Amino acid sequence: MNKKKLARESEVIMTEMVLPNDTNPLNNLMGGRMMHLIDIASAIAAQKHSNRIVVTASMDNVSFEYPIKLGNVVTLRAKVTRAFNSSMEVYVEVTSEDIPSGQAKTTNKAYVTFVAVDQAGNPIAVPELVPETDEEKRHYAGALRRRQLRLVLAGRMKPDEALELKALFGE
Repeated sequence: MNKKKLARESEVIMTEMVLPNDTNPLNNLMGGRMMHLIDIASAIAAQKHSNRIVVTASMDNVSFEYPIKLGNVVTLRAKVTRAFNSSMEVYVEVTSEDIPSGQAKTTNKAYVTFVAVDQAGNPIAVPELVPETDEEKRHYAGALRRRQLRLVLAGRMKPDEALELKALFGE
């Protein structure tokens, strides 16, 4: 597949309000519910990039920096950071806003990997991703290292084959 797509073409902005059914006994958004929202927003971004059905391959580096309170508004911004053969890495950043007080903060960040599949569930090629902004270029540049780390941790790549990681650690 020779088609190229810009990173911004995959951008998704999703907004939700934290309701009582989404919270734990401390009235904070449950972590599993946050991971569910991250999976949805990032899957939509991967679908927009690939124009295909996508399946979640991994979710890594999910950080929970601050609790999100009952009644807060949560905004997820997701964008494909790099496309490989049939897989795509998506970066998601989550902000939480207490509208009455006007306070907002970044609460979560995550990288999620998806594989594009055909109707039979077989991996299928995806368009190349072209980063434009400095931030997009930074995510794009680090994506190969993150991919190699995922593959090593999953036992699908030998550590000595992870050349990007070896270069990072000076070996």
